[in-house]
Formats: sequence, structure tokens, C-alpha cells
Amino acid sequence: MLTHRPLYRFLTRWFVSSLGLWIAASFLSSSISYDSKLRVIVVAGLVLAIINTVIKPILIILSLPALLISLGLFMIIINGLTVYLVSKLYHPLHITNFWAAVFAGMVIGLVNYLVTAILEDTAKP
Repeated sequence: MLTHRPLYRFLTRWFVSSLGLWIAASFLSSSISYDSKLRVIVVAGLVLAIINTVIKPILIILSLPALLISLGLFMIIINGLTVYLVSKLYHPLHITNFWAAVFAGMVIGLVNYLVTAILEDTAKP
């Protein structure tokens, strides 16, 4: 069972990223466009999950001074940067500006928190 745990975590991260992007696109329909295609959201969620797995830890290490000075609030900017990077790497997802990406990152973070809390609550005996 432990050998499947990293795959399970990645698939969960992919699902949460896709769900968060879809919710954020619903709130920011004037700033985030995906041509109303579920495929675009799913692929963008995959790209975001990969970025969060590979690039985000490097960004966190490089921005440790800013994170410490801001008491962790700089994570909002890092989350927005990762979402904005997705829109630049995967063109069917279009985010008009960086601040829309920051808001989308906050929505994705909130969705991640809620899904994680629900999954942990259901996993308890």
C-alpha cells in the first residue's frame, strides 16, 4: 500500500488543481478563459500539479527571506506565479493578468485545504 502513496498524492494534487482552476475560472470568467472545455481544465490541472511538484519547492527555497519577512504571506504570490506559469506554458488556458492568477492561486489553495481536510477526516477510524 505504501508504494502507491506517492501516486495517490499526485493524483489527488492533480484533481484538486483541476477543481480549483475550474472554480477560479467560474469566479473570474472575465480574466480566465478556457473555452468551456473540461479537457483544458484537466490538462492545465496536470501541468499545475507537475509545476507544484517540481518547480514550487525551488521557488520556496529561493524566496525564503521574503517568506520569513512576510510571515508566510509571500506564498500567495508564489501560488499566483505557478498558476500564471501554467497559463504561459499551456496556451488554451488564458489568464489576462498576474493578479487574476494570484486570486486563482488563493482559490486553489482554499480548495486544496478543504479537500485535504475532508480526506483526512474520512481516513480516520
